[in-house]
Amino acid sequence: MSQSIKYSHSDANGAGDVRRKVAIIGAGLVGSLAALNFARMGNEVHLYEYREDIRTAQLVQGRSINLALSQRGRKALAAVGLEQKVLATAIPMRGRMLHNVRGRTSIVLYDPCTQQCLYSVGRKQLNELLLNACDAFPNIHCHFEHKLATANISEGQMQFKVPKEQELISASADLIVGCDGAFSTLRQHLVRTPGFNYSQEYINTGYLELCIPAKNGEFQMPANYLHIWPRDSFMMIALPNQDKSFTVTLSMPFEVFEKIKTHQQLLEFFRQHYVDALPLIGEEQLIKDFFKTRPQHLMSVKCKPYHFADKALILGDAAHSMVPYYGQGMNAGMEDVTLLTSILDQQLPLDVALAQFTESRWKDAFAICDLAMYNYVEMRDLTKRLSFRCRKWLDTTLFRLFPRFWVPLYNSVSFSSMPYSQCIANRQWQDKFLNKALSFSLLTSFLIGGAFYARRFR
Repeated sequence: MSQSIKYSHSDANGAGDVRRKVAIIGAGLVGSLAALNFARMGNEVHLYEYREDIRTAQLVQGRSINLALSQRGRKALAAVGLEQKVLATAIPMRGRMLHNVRGRTSIVLYDPCTQQCLYSVGRKQLNELLLNACDAFPNIHCHFEHKLATANISEGQMQFKVPKEQELISASADLIVGCDGAFSTLRQHLVRTPGFNYSQEYINTGYLELCIPAKNGEFQMPANYLHIWPRDSFMMIALPNQDKSFTVTLSMPFEVFEKIKTHQQLLEFFRQHYVDALPLIGEEQLIKDFFKTRPQHLMSVKCKPYHFADKALILGDAAHSMVPYYGQGMNAGMEDVTLLTSILDQQLPLDVALAQFTESRWKDAFAICDLAMYNYVEMRDLTKRLSFRCRKWLDTTLFRLFPRFWVPLYNSVSFSSMPYSQCIANRQWQDKFLNKALSFSLLTSFLIGGAFYARRFR
């Protein structure tokens, strides 16, 4: 069994602080980024992943939904020197391209004022880049095909199940960090501790992944947009890939999926609702992709606290899993690491630092989970409404005139580091302001009209 190691470190002024043995469960995007940050502080980091190394795997299991990189994720990547490497191959998405039932398109730019955009990045490519960066640190040790089986978090003890090994492998650490996703094993252990609050919500919407392949080596649709087919209670979205294909995600209530039982029913459904997408996907490919797997579930997780004493911590989806419709899951997880690093840099006692992280983060984590739920409604329904277009125009106009005074909700979430809870408060303030302005305008118009009528007919 491994022994707990603490490193003593002194800076140029002789001030000492403790370097710890840190175990990170999950070598995905947030886990590998967390490993880099802990290693840069001088800690001995052990990174455990239940899957094989994705860099050598022929087939990567798990979600392959494309990722939309925005300001919060870019900031976290910049802190470890990787932002420009990621952006070099990322595809900028400048707005939403909406497809109506007739196949006609319209564009809603994200930020007409300052031209900021989202970036489509491949999950696998980004994860590989982060893992390669981990390999450059001699104090990061990667352990693939190690699935956490049990943990005694108060003692810092863990046991892992490893293929072809009948007995569990034991390990220990001063701090255990769970970055093991929405179904986090470490979180399951935290749930058993007194004072831990936890809730999860499955939505009655599933998703399937489809693909619009490249044609003659080129994109079949304009590449620099997030494509959306809003259809009231369901929708389809498409993000561009580096190989000139589009990853297509079909999101619908499960009862709608269940009504499609035959090839002909599927083709008729697409001819009715996605007439322009059908020839781009191809009938044979659509049938193959649609029926090869069942629609996947989506859930939202809220919990707190995110830590246990100075022994354990959860980050990313393990702490706040959300539905993927605001494109903030990865960005929020990476922002967790940014916030945690800034707190640890203060060199507080570890239990104080972890408690400060929980207190600083939980309201914003709850807020982005709620915003992600709201944005699903916006994308599938509100985007095609005149009221949405009018509000978008008004927000853009006020933002252009008063950029420090009026920041639209989407801009504050995607193109700033404003705390998520403040983004919501800011939107609520804007709604109240516009309602009062509208009421004042109507009252003024009524009074002017009444005065004109009285003078004319008295």
